[in-house]
Amino acid sequence: MIQVFLVNSRKRRNQFISFPYYLYRNDPYWIPPLKMERREMIHPKKNPYFHYADVQLFIAVKNGQVVGRISAQVNRLHNERYGEKTGHFGFFDCVDDSLIAIDLFRSAQEWLRQRGMERITGPFSFSLNEECGLLVEGFNSSPFPFMPYNPPYYKKLFSHAGYNPLKELIAWKFDSTRPVTPEALQIAEVVRQHPGLVIREVDPRYMEREVKIISDVFNSAWSKNWGFIPWTDQELKKMAKDLKMILEPKLALIAEVDGKPAAISIAIPNYHEAIRDLKGRLFPFGILKLLWRLKTKKIKSARLALLGVKKEYRGDVLGGLSVLLYTEMHKRSQMLGYWGGELSWTLEDNEKINNGIRLMGGEEYKRYRIYEKALT
Repeated sequence: MIQVFLVNSRKRRNQFISFPYYLYRNDPYWIPPLKMERREMIHPKKNPYFHYADVQLFIAVKNGQVVGRISAQVNRLHNERYGEKTGHFGFFDCVDDSLIAIDLFRSAQEWLRQRGMERITGPFSFSLNEECGLLVEGFNSSPFPFMPYNPPYYKKLFSHAGYNPLKELIAWKFDSTRPVTPEALQIAEVVRQHPGLVIREVDPRYMEREVKIISDVFNSAWSKNWGFIPWTDQELKKMAKDLKMILEPKLALIAEVDGKPAAISIAIPNYHEAIRDLKGRLFPFGILKLLWRLKTKKIKSARLALLGVKKEYRGDVLGGLSVLLYTEMHKRSQMLGYWGGELSWTLEDNEKINNGIRLMGGEEYKRYRIYEKALT
C-alpha cells in the first residue's frame, strides 16, 4: 500500500532530506549534497524563498519504506509578474514505479488546486533561480553546483503522470585546454580597446555591494527571459554570504564603462569535486577534508553561471562584451590550472545566445526539460 504524507515534523523532514542518499547510493555520477545545505533550503526561516512563496513537502511510503518525495509551491512573485495562476513542483525523487510517482504528483496537484492554481510546472527546487529542470540527455557525468541530476527513468514517470514538455534548457561544456576560436579573439580585441572600459574582479571584502551590482546587471540582461524573477533583498543578502565562501575572485568579473557596471561574468568553482566522498556530512571529519581540498586547490573545473550585458551597452562595439569576458575567463581558467567546465544553463530557443556560445567553442552536452500540466 502506498501512502503519501505531509512533511510536517522533524522526523518527516529528515526522511525528506535523506531519501535521495538512499535512492542514489549506487549511482556513480550523483554527488551527495551537504545535508546541512539541504536543511537550510527547506527551512522557512533560512531560505528567503519562503518570504514570497507557500510551500508544502510530501513523502511517499510503501511498506514502511520511503519511496518518493515531492514539493508543491506557489510563487506569489511569479504569478503577480505574469498574471498567472501557476503552481510549481520540485525536489522530485522516486523509485522506478509509475504508481508511486502518480500518487506523489496527485498530492502536489491537489494541494495547488486548493489554492486556486490552474496549472502546474516544474521541476523547480524551489525556483528558476535555483535548481530547475529534469535531466533528459547527458547522464554520463556528474552535475555541477546548483544543477540537478536524476536517472533516465524519471522522464517515463513524468509522461505516465500526464506531464508535457514546456521548455528545454541546455548545458554547455568548455575545454580550457583548447585555444579560443580566432573569430572570438578578434571580436574580443576590438572590444578591449573601447575607451573607458575596465574589467575588474569581484572584491570579497565588499560582497554585499558587489552582489547588488551583479543583481543590477542581472535584472537588465535577463529581464526579457522566460520565467525571469528579480532577486529580492533577502536573497541578495544570503547570496552575498554564500558566495563569499565559495567564490574564486579571478573567475568573478565585472566590466565597467566610465565607472558604471555594464556586464558580468560569474563562475562558481566546482566544489562538488571536494565533497563527492563526504556522503553529505561535514562532521566530524568532513569539514577538515573540505578545507584542506579548498586550500590545496584540488578543484579543477568551474560552472559559468552568469554571463550577461546590460541592455544599454548592446548597441555598438560593446555588444561584444560577452565575447571579451569569455576570452578573459578562458585565460584565467588556464592560469588556475582548470581543465574547463560547464556553462549552464541557456534556453534552447535563445538562438542568439546559443550561437554565440558555439562561436566561443562551447559544446552542447546536457539537456534539461521543464514540464507542465493543466489542473482545471
